[in-house]
Amino acid sequence: MKETVHFPITWDLHSIFEGGSDSNEFTEFFNETNKQLDQWVDQSSVEVEALVQAIESISPRLWQTAAFVSCLAAQDVNDKQALLLAENVQEQKVKAQKLYLFLEEELRSMSDDAFNQLLTNEQVKPSAYLLKKTRSHALDKMNTEKEELATKLAKDGYHAWGSVYNEAVGRMVIPFEEDGETKMLSAGQLHNRLGSTDRQVRERASEAALHAWEEQAPLFTQTLNRLAGFRLKLYEERGWENVLKEPLELNGMTEDTLNTMWATITKNKPEFYAYMDKKATLLGVDQLSIHDVGAPLPLEDASKNTIPYEEACHLIIKHFNRFSPKMAEFAEMALREGWVEAENRSGKRPGGFCTNFPMNKETRIFMTYDGSMSNVATLAHELGHAYHSWCLKDNDVQSQKQYPMSIAETASTFAEMIVADALVDEAESSDVKKMLLENKLSRSLAFFMNIHSRFLFETRFYEERKNGMVPTERLNELMVDAQKEAYGDKLSSYDPYFWASKLHFHITGQPFYNFPYTFGYLFSMGIYARALKSETSFESAYISLLQDSGSMSVEALAEKHLNVDLTKPDFWQEAIDVVLEDIRKF
Repeated sequence: MKETVHFPITWDLHSIFEGGSDSNEFTEFFNETNKQLDQWVDQSSVEVEALVQAIESISPRLWQTAAFVSCLAAQDVNDKQALLLAENVQEQKVKAQKLYLFLEEELRSMSDDAFNQLLTNEQVKPSAYLLKKTRSHALDKMNTEKEELATKLAKDGYHAWGSVYNEAVGRMVIPFEEDGETKMLSAGQLHNRLGSTDRQVRERASEAALHAWEEQAPLFTQTLNRLAGFRLKLYEERGWENVLKEPLELNGMTEDTLNTMWATITKNKPEFYAYMDKKATLLGVDQLSIHDVGAPLPLEDASKNTIPYEEACHLIIKHFNRFSPKMAEFAEMALREGWVEAENRSGKRPGGFCTNFPMNKETRIFMTYDGSMSNVATLAHELGHAYHSWCLKDNDVQSQKQYPMSIAETASTFAEMIVADALVDEAESSDVKKMLLENKLSRSLAFFMNIHSRFLFETRFYEERKNGMVPTERLNELMVDAQKEAYGDKLSSYDPYFWASKLHFHITGQPFYNFPYTFGYLFSMGIYARALKSETSFESAYISLLQDSGSMSVEALAEKHLNVDLTKPDFWQEAIDVVLEDIRKF
């Protein structure tokens, strides 16, 4: 008889660095990284070739330290030592930024002819995409002295506001009446209650969340305004008028592509209204509220609404295998070896993520698993991220392994789609099939409407922030107006404090942490549609696309591997048509 594989629900960080936040091994690694950095930043003159080699060799060490500390802080928000380590990591990032500033200065001073000649140098050829991006960015920035000062000030200014937000949310303890007793929940645990099949539970959770975020709103009004103010002042000094300039460059995307994507989505939104009305009927309400949109449909057999963690792991592996045996083999290994932290306990930060440890050629996944179908999708999603990194692990050029968020979300949502479709196809009854199909559609709605509302809010907030502080009441108005527009004013209630409760608005590492999700989702849907039509195995073609993801723009990637133009609506409509077919089925 075949032995059952066990999948631990807590992760193993000791194999990365033994000892947790008190790890001597980590301290030695961190200090050695600092030593290597000092050897470079203290030099008065460095050739471009040497700078590129330094960046390529030190970057994996920087990723390693930052990833380890982020895992420590996420698994236990009360780990004070982890918070101190996070400060040290920020200091190290400031120091490392000098290397990039040196490189920018050298590239900025080059003539076009000299730069083109540099790109023919065999020593730097593998880093050509990095050099082109860096030079283009450098020509748009302030001089090196000002950029270095801005980087130093960002640690205790810009990034500090994100840290204040994270710690404040991590310390939130929210009373919630459940099973005849008052339970004290973390923000993440309360958020999971909003996905309950019981509408009364959702309503109580919504009310508890409203009070909790309203109470914290004065603080988060400050954090959001201050980090936005820092960002806008920096843009002003650089001469950047468009707040989308930086996020678009970081995502390797043109504004034409972004506008075409949103325009195609908006054109198709009315197709979703009948689905929203039908879901309201099935939930027994006249109109969906904001907290009904992502809620699962109730089943007579409540046990069908939850899936134990071990069972979810086996399901994901099985369904990955139908599309890609290599992907399934990877997922089984990652789950078995303790790369996932999924335990449902207090003291964890909310949300989920996948982070990379390049020195070990491993990743770690963080989430809080409560057995819902949404959590199964999240686990598949994060394993998609991890597989993306796995496909790139043997690339010797570090800069080619650092793909933009837009493409990162492609691999994750692609993995999610594989599992979602397979579960629908295998449903044992029409009731279960309907529930699973609706769960799939609710996630589509999140990308088309929820994410759109975030984009609309953030775009308008930044325009108003240019004229001064935006008060809490106005933030609430902007948030509700954005939600009404994004959802076609089809909901009975909205969430005015979503700007406070959503971590993504307060992340400083990536401005406009919203549209890349929708891009990745639709890009993956387009790839998925082609995979379904392919008469041969799509596995190798998919891996090739992922392996190129860190060395070209999204437009170039789509043209090379899919032969499509992302600035035209055709591809986007093809991807949306896959979702519309699901609506017709539903």
